[in-house]
Amino acid sequence: MTQNHVSGMEASAVSVLKRAVELDQGGRFQESLVCYQEGIQLLMDVLKAVKDDSKRGHFRDKIKGYMDRAEQIKSHVNQVKEDGKYHEQIRIAEDATGYSYEALFKPYISSLLTEVWVEDPYIRHIHQLYNFLRFCEMLVKAPCKVKRIHLLTTQDEAENCQQSYALDEMKQSLSALGMTLDVEYSSTIHDREIRFDNGWIIKIGRGLDYFKRPKGRFSVGYCDYDLRQCQETTVDIFHTKHTKSL
Repeated sequence: MTQNHVSGMEASAVSVLKRAVELDQGGRFQESLVCYQEGIQLLMDVLKAVKDDSKRGHFRDKIKGYMDRAEQIKSHVNQVKEDGKYHEQIRIAEDATGYSYEALFKPYISSLLTEVWVEDPYIRHIHQLYNFLRFCEMLVKAPCKVKRIHLLTTQDEAENCQQSYALDEMKQSLSALGMTLDVEYSSTIHDREIRFDNGWIIKIGRGLDYFKRPKGRFSVGYCDYDLRQCQETTVDIFHTKHTKSL
């Protein structure tokens, strides 16, 4: 392994761990824990590649310090989850980027996740249907085995609307991958929330439709949601041991 490669890994580790500390200091513990774990793994890869004993000792000390903090956060998060008092809030600023569904939901997706409930009144228009499809694709790629997705939304009564056709196509596509999509309609739904059967509840002020429209089909951010600008919104995250009974 070349020195440049090692230096690159070290720079990546520093960047991820810096973000972990920022999230930690901001009280966003579940997100910080994920960053700590990723950063620690990167530092361990660097440690394996370094031959100099003094540098190896330096990296061991760094790894131990970050591991100790990660364990403290993990214990804290587990305790407040057990007490049913977990609440974390993320404020997405106007025009902010870096908030794709993968980035936002990753800290709350675990190997225990098998079923997801989405309540969002605005999965009707084409761009909203594409948002929901992106959300489903995120679950397909996630390191868990989601078997069923429930969607509760309002029905588009407009003539020649594509909502029903699009959702039916999603059902077929997901079915081919071993996942079931259940769709129900409500004329009175107002709240927006996503529930995971591993206990996490995510409430987004704007639902899944918190992205701004890209300036064009060939503009940066059209395909990669991490690069797409957001509308200002608030995300509230809770944990409960009785998600299915809500």
